[in-house]
Amino acid sequence: MKTIIDRATELSQRIIDIRRELHRYPEVSFKEYRTTEFITKLLVQAGIEIVPWGGDTGVVGLLKGTKPGPVVALRADIDALPVEEENECSYRSLHPGVMHACGHDSHTASLLGAALILAELRESLAGTVKFIFQPAEEINAGAKAMIEQGVLSNPTVDIIFGLHNTPSIPAGQVGCKEGPLMAAVDTTFLTIKGIGGHGAIPHKTKDPIMAAAAVIQGLQTIVSRQVDPLSSAVISFGTIKGGHANNVIPEKVELTGTVRTFDPALRAEMPDKMSKVINGIAQAMDTEADFVYRKDLPAVFNPPELTKWCREVLEQVFGDGVIVPTPGMGGEDFAIFQEKVPGVFLWLGVGNTAKGIVHQWHNPRFDIDEEALKYGAAALAQLAHTYLENKKI
Repeated sequence: MKTIIDRATELSQRIIDIRRELHRYPEVSFKEYRTTEFITKLLVQAGIEIVPWGGDTGVVGLLKGTKPGPVVALRADIDALPVEEENECSYRSLHPGVMHACGHDSHTASLLGAALILAELRESLAGTVKFIFQPAEEINAGAKAMIEQGVLSNPTVDIIFGLHNTPSIPAGQVGCKEGPLMAAVDTTFLTIKGIGGHGAIPHKTKDPIMAAAAVIQGLQTIVSRQVDPLSSAVISFGTIKGGHANNVIPEKVELTGTVRTFDPALRAEMPDKMSKVINGIAQAMDTEADFVYRKDLPAVFNPPELTKWCREVLEQVFGDGVIVPTPGMGGEDFAIFQEKVPGVFLWLGVGNTAKGIVHQWHNPRFDIDEEALKYGAAALAQLAHTYLENKKI
């Protein structure tokens, strides 16, 4: 009798072809029209029902078994990034300035592979599988939109599984860890206002550029001196805008940044900690500060008991290739699904040093070892099938 990984291996080239097609035609958040059409066509061909979810992009498929039972959701994100690809390969992006630089094409291909496998096993399914192809993960908006539209109901989802590729783990392995895996994601908006003037007469101004520089450096003392060294936090600024001429001190400087934490208590304290440093430095430099702290995503947190069960199930696919990964400070809106229903998020190994597949997410030379795709498909299919078969963990 063929195992699920056996079937995934037989489908390997088809899954690779699916991934390459997706990679050639990447689309940014909430613009995934061609991707949505492509996914829908494949699901319909496999005999999977398409359920309108309320959005213009993204797909929800429903596979009902022959017997009643629980509902398992499998989720993949489908959007790409505004990155110009630098890889030279046959499946290079054909959309200038857009690239699957975070590997969501591999997630989508893995889930489509799982759908093809599970559709063949429909007669043995005691329950329902809901396939969620989510748009707009990169802007932290897709999961929220789908949940608000009721994607976890009709039928009500009992449990959810998802995965994200990582080049830090070799292809053929999977990271499955209980507790925190990916960090909470928050966004900061800061404007420092001063009085502009001639760059040669700085004493007649209130320089917001100098204040901004001092604030950026001062905020790092929160991480180094106010956070437990055994805990984790990141404060980074990604944009800084101020001024138009080399000899003119501007009226204001605008900055945006990101804050990452794991500990919910520390996360709750960060807005106040940052405000004190920002306002103190701004006042000391005779400027004013407007600070907005927006909480975007909670941390990805895998329930211990369910994660233990997942590790045992995944051994059927990966053997001794199931590892406990080191958590990362990247974020994932899969965490919002986990706030609503029990769920486990995996890290699928896609790295291969010998092939030069070492570049991290969001790099213009990011790629995956496509050998990993059969494992991604098998992992998702195995978790869903085993859960419906056992009806409990």
